[in-house]
Amino acid sequence: MRGEYQKMLKGDVLIREFLAERLRGMYVSAVDVERGRNLFRIIVRTSRPGMLIGKSGEGAVKLKNEIQKLAKKHSLFGIENLKLDIEEVRSPESNSAIVAQQIAEGLEKRLPFRRVMKQTIDKVMANRDVLGVKVYLGGRLGGAEMARTEELKKGRIPLQTLRADIDYARERAHMTYGDIGIKVWIYKGDIFSDKNPKKN
Repeated sequence: MRGEYQKMLKGDVLIREFLAERLRGMYVSAVDVERGRNLFRIIVRTSRPGMLIGKSGEGAVKLKNEIQKLAKKHSLFGIENLKLDIEEVRSPESNSAIVAQQIAEGLEKRLPFRRVMKQTIDKVMANRDVLGVKVYLGGRLGGAEMARTEELKKGRIPLQTLRADIDYARERAHMTYGDIGIKVWIYKGDIFSDKNPKKN
């Protein structure tokens, strides 16, 4: 059983790494892997499903074939009946992973980092579900010789509150002079177990 688990874990890690590289720029918020007794299901959540699916579904078929090729190459375990599902992220502005990718895209296009941060924060705060946002950049910002950090926030980000619903993501912008680290926190209010608390 232990050997089986190791093989499954290796397969999951390899597929996730492959998809992270292959789907870069397609605003993928998450890749979920589900394993059944005789089913292997990959769910890709993206805000650009049309780009991924392609004309009459050929993009999805191509991606599925590439995953099967990878599985064959590394002789991955339990991936015979592969099912690929692509789900749309309804509100990309309130998803930290997609926001971090948008910032990385802006930085890679050599746009001024402060403008990218400010525009992104304004766009996120325009969403009515969002109560606060914080963006952190670290690295050779603006191509400077010395690495430094820059932080910008708007609204509330209660990181010490356990019931706070905070969506957090990390991303890297690949620049010619090195990578720039990106961190994004998005606060969407507090989570209460009782949705309708009784008033005294």
